Amino acid sequence: MRWGDKAMERINAENVTPYRNPISHAVRTGNLVFLSGITPFKGDREIAREDFPAQLRQVLANIAEILAAAGSRMDLMVKTTVYLRRKQDFAAMNDISREAFTAGFPARTTIITELSHPDFLVQIDGVAECVT
Repeated sequence: MRWGDKAMERINAENVTPYRNPISHAVRTGNLVFLSGITPFKGDREIAREDFPAQLRQVLANIAEILAAAGSRMDLMVKTTVYLRRKQDFAAMNDISREAFTAGFPARTTIITELSHPDFLVQIDGVAECVT
């Protein structure tokens, strides 16, 4: 598919739980990858209920898989938007983000809100550059 003068590719990573909704994990156009709201699902829709660190680590692992499928990596993340269900998870989010983004931090917005699944504690969307 083409978008303006650039080819557009829909990315669905093989090792990330597929969405039931009509969206892709990401869309790549030019040298940018746009991530959908990545959730803490693993395997057959498993969620670490009420365990924020486990959910955030799963979201970040899913993002890494999707970026790899798109020809990118975590250190090329330009911008993230983090959606938290609970304000008290903000400090833990910062600590775990330091583990995930060792080469430098992307720009980030954090929003406290309800999420699309009653057991989600975190969801992240974002933009990354591509290497290929």
